[in-house]
Amino acid sequence: MMSDNRLETVLGWIDAANAADPSFDILEGVSQPRALVYGQRMSAWLDKVCPESSEHLKIAARGQHIRRWEVSREDYPATREGYLRWRTYLYGFHGNCVAALMDEAGYESSATDRVKSLLQKRGIRTDREAQALEDVVCLVFLENYFADFAATQDGEKLLNIVRKTWGKMSEKGHELALKLPFPQPVQELLDQALAG
Repeated sequence: MMSDNRLETVLGWIDAANAADPSFDILEGVSQPRALVYGQRMSAWLDKVCPESSEHLKIAARGQHIRRWEVSREDYPATREGYLRWRTYLYGFHGNCVAALMDEAGYESSATDRVKSLLQKRGIRTDREAQALEDVVCLVFLENYFADFAATQDGEKLLNIVRKTWGKMSEKGHELALKLPFPQPVQELLDQALAG
């Protein structure tokens, strides 16, 4: 099987899995399954951040939230420790879901291991592709979800979240984030967080 065919096959299977998400978001005026929209946003940002992406990185970006709705945040304690346990579990869950699709498409174990490593956030500061994926995650969040998220958080906690998000990003990620057209209240919040 040709490499390009395998890539398109796996991306299509990821989209098909994410199309089962019972929650919806609006993309270009059309209501679509939330995880499907998220995956498409990840791929679109990856093209901007790293146009020369490897197949591994393209698959990891599209599969970042594969079947996420199956692992509810409410199943874990409403504490920071509970949140971290949930996130850690998701890293393995998403990696295993994507690896199973890659296996079925005929990818070698070294390729599936690489994608799992990317999805498990290994080597963000030392691995160029892992850092690119983290930049994409942060940019998708800032562009599409941050304003609504900010409305649910108190001031100081929110400032800390912004600073942590910013700290995970590369200089290129920072440059792209600063070009985003945020609503004025969100821009003021970002300015306050980054000035601190």
